[in-house]
Formats: sequence, structure tokens, C-alpha cells
Amino acid sequence: MSVFWHRTAKTGAFGCLAAAPNIVFASSGASAPINTVAVSMFLIFVVVTLGITYWAAQRTKTTQDFYAAGRSVTGFQNGLAIAGDFMSAASLLGVSGLIFVGGFDGLIYVIGGIASWPIVMFLLAERLRNLGKYTFTDAVAIRLDANPVRLLSACGTLVAVVLYLIAQMVGAGKLVELLFGIPYEGAVLTVGVLMIVYVTFGGMIATTWVQIIKATLLLFGATVLAFLVLAHLDFSIESLFRKATELHGNGLAILAPGGLVSDPISLISLGTALVFGTAGLPHILMRFFTVPDAREARRSVLYATGFIGYFYILVFILGFGAIVFVAGDPNFFDSATGKLIGGSNMAAIHLAKAAAGDIFLGFISAVAFATILAVVSGLTLSGASAISHDIYVNVICRGEAPESDIVRLSRISTVALGVLAMALGIAFEAQNVAFMVVLAFSVAASVNFPILFLSMYWRGLTTFGAVAGGTIGLVTTIVIIVLGPTIWVDTLGYAEAIFPYRYPALFSMTASIVSIIGLSLLDRSPAATSAALAFDAQIVRSHTGIGAEGAVAE
Repeated sequence: MSVFWHRTAKTGAFGCLAAAPNIVFASSGASAPINTVAVSMFLIFVVVTLGITYWAAQRTKTTQDFYAAGRSVTGFQNGLAIAGDFMSAASLLGVSGLIFVGGFDGLIYVIGGIASWPIVMFLLAERLRNLGKYTFTDAVAIRLDANPVRLLSACGTLVAVVLYLIAQMVGAGKLVELLFGIPYEGAVLTVGVLMIVYVTFGGMIATTWVQIIKATLLLFGATVLAFLVLAHLDFSIESLFRKATELHGNGLAILAPGGLVSDPISLISLGTALVFGTAGLPHILMRFFTVPDAREARRSVLYATGFIGYFYILVFILGFGAIVFVAGDPNFFDSATGKLIGGSNMAAIHLAKAAAGDIFLGFISAVAFATILAVVSGLTLSGASAISHDIYVNVICRGEAPESDIVRLSRISTVALGVLAMALGIAFEAQNVAFMVVLAFSVAASVNFPILFLSMYWRGLTTFGAVAGGTIGLVTTIVIIVLGPTIWVDTLGYAEAIFPYRYPALFSMTASIVSIIGLSLLDRSPAATSAALAFDAQIVRSHTGIGAEGAVAE
């Protein structure tokens, strides 16, 4: 495998990653020998997690068990599971790869990811737990007309989930292809089948414990690898940066901004997606319903913030460490093309071999695979809940569906989403995984977050404003993505993008919020009056939990 550099010509401002290389995969026929240690550890992880799934399946009897793990997860456990959800293939493989290629600008992904968590902790976690039941849409639908709101929120959830799933499937496929010597398509199918098994039979209980195990292994592996990198450099950060600038083709420029993001508009749009998108990711928000009460929801975010912040410090070290230990070693490059074997997404994997040999390479590779497998399980479960709980139960059946039908439809939805994820993972083989995740964040920031936040904090929000404005945000996001460089140029092959920027969040989120507020202010219908009158009761419940399961104040 190899990486090729692609510049997209633009009139006016440049989109993110356009002034610098755009990292994508292209086949060159290069491959690495099968790593037996990685294969062995991978098989051990699969066996253990399948055992957990069997154990969880015995305890998954009700809808609450399937969606919310029976609300029996502690704050610490949930915090570790949330960190496991967030520390995805984009974090370990994609961000370290972006730092390997562009240096300093890879920090944008790190800082943006960390900066989002205070918003989640102080503005959303407790209120969401008190207002909702299984999905964030439950909280929005309390005082608004439930059917149109649920349909829009479910659409936003599914689009975000599918985009996020593409990134994880691409990362998994490349990793398994590189290490196990099987075709990319076969690797994607393997991941998809395992994910379907975990979610279909184990539900949220199995998904939670797979996330906890994966997060523990990932934090341990990244800590050891960062320690080894620094140990080779006498624990001197200055030596790490100095050697990186000596070996990288851009020299000192990798320590300055502008390597990946070349203009302020792109920077702001990317930051908007990362900060506000996290607060609207359905598989993250869904985790707050697994704890007993709002107090544990707040603790979940506190623990998750600590784990994620620590992990991103490690990723930064790994990215620059890959420049030092991988960039100058010809063994990691395809002799025919001179490009990194497996592409930039494999920089951290190659670093493990360079710093600690084949055994640790096997361990890190297995952990990376576990990371992807756990994240796709959480994503698939949130997508299935949108179909079964939000659309089928509450829109089609008006909340009266038999519990057996709900769980059955959830499992059917899981299989359908798994098949779709495998197909799209194969179709989007040539995309950097960190970038694909940002597109999912853009949808979450433009649809889910504005509606959720305004429903909790603004009395004037109406059903018409939320639905129409959210639809505008969703359509704007999709149109900009299609007309932007990622789809219009990289996928469809046109010479120049119609919309010049790669990241749509600044434009789509602005359009969404302005539309929601403006249309709500113009709405003078009886439904708007009812929504405003119901705000006081919603505020009481959001603060006290009265009326919620596991309420603090009951």
C-alpha cells in the first residue's frame, strides 16, 4: 500500500488539507509479512469478547437491557466506556498519521476533541440523563411534537453514524489487510460480521464491557509505546522535536501551523465540527442512559475527560515519534514507490515495531483492531436505536409496540447497518480515517447539537423551528460535503470542487442555528404556545430528575 499526495486547485480560499498533502490510500502491491503475534492476540481478543457477548446475551431480556445495560453501569465504568467510544481508529491511527505527515496541525484534532468535553459535562450530561430514556431524541421530544422531531433526529443520527462507521471500517480493513495478509474486502467483512454478533446478541451490556476492555488495553499500550519512544531519547521532548525536524521533509515547518490547515476559515470550521460535534454524537449521548442517575452521568464525563486528555497527550508523542523512528527507516517504505507501507494511517503501527519489535507490534495491532471493533459496535447500537426506538416505537406505533418486537427490530436494524457499513467501507477505501470522522462530527454539530441544546435552554424553541431549521442544517451539510473536495474531486474525479472548503460545520451549523431561532420566532401557532408553556416543567425535571428513571430528587 502507499500514500499519494494530492493538491486540489481552488479559486479564492483554500480548504483544509488542500494547501498541504491530502492523505489517501492507493494500491502499490506492497505488503508486510503476516505477524503471528498480532494474529494470536487478535484471536484471543475475539474469543474473550465473544465470551462476554454470550454472558451479556443471557442478561439481555428487556428493551432497557438492550439499549441501556439495565442502567447498572457505574460512573467510572461508563467514563471508561465513553473514552473507549471516543478513542477510535481516527484517534490512534488517523491523528497520529496526520501528525506524522503535517506535524503541528495534527494538534487541531487533539485540542478540538478535548475542548468539547466541558460542554458535555456542564451543559448536557445531567439534564440529558434526567430528560431522556434511551436516545437524546427522548429529551428533545418532551415538550415538542414528538413525531417530526424524532424523524429528523433519527435521520441526523443515521447520517452521522454511517459516516463514522465508514472511517472505522476503513481503518480496520487497512490494519487487518496489512497485518494478516488477507484482501481488504475480506478484512472489512470480518470486522462487520463480528460487530453484528456483538450488538445483535449482547446489546449495550456487551458493547459496554467490550469498550471498557478496549479502552484499558489502548491506554496501556499507548502509555508503554510513548514511554519507549521517550526512553530512546533520554525522556527529552526537546530531542523528540529536534530529531523530528531533522528527519521530516518540511523541516522546522512541522512545528508551525499551516501544514494541514492553510486558512482561518478551514481552521474555524474544523474546530466547530470537533467541539460541537462531540456534543451531538448519538453513540456518545446514548451512554448517559446506562448509569443509574444524573449524578453518575456527570461523573462519567469527568472520568472520560481525564482518560481522553491523557490519551491525546500520548497520541501527540506517538505522531512525532513516528517521524523520528519511522520516517528515516527504509524498511517501512515501499521500495518501488518510496511511500509508507499501508499509508499514513499505519504510522503508529510501524512505530510500535521500530520502538519495541514484533511482539509489541502484535500487541498494538491487536489493540488497534479492538479499538475499531468496539467503536463500530457502539455506533451500530445507536443507529439501531434510532430506527427501532425513535422511528418504529414512537412514530409508527405511538409508543405502544410490544417489547419483544422492539428488541427483534433492533437486531434486524443492527444486521442492516452492519451490511451497509461493510459496503461503504469497501467503497470509501481511499479516505483518511480522521477526515471521515470529521464529516460525521459536522452532521452532529449541525443537526443533533443545536436541537438538543436549544430544547434544553431556550423557551422559544418550537417544533416547526426545530424541524425546519434542523432539516436545513442536515441538507446544507450533505450538499457541502458532496460539492466539496472530498466527494466532488477525490471520489467523483472532477478537476475542481464547486464548494472550496473540506469542512462544512461552520457554514452548516450557522445555517441550522439561525434557521431554528428565526423560524421559531416567526411561529405563532398553538403548538408553539404549548411548547413554551411546557418549558417550566421540563426545567424542573432536568434539574431534579423528578419523572425520570433513577431520579436524584425523587
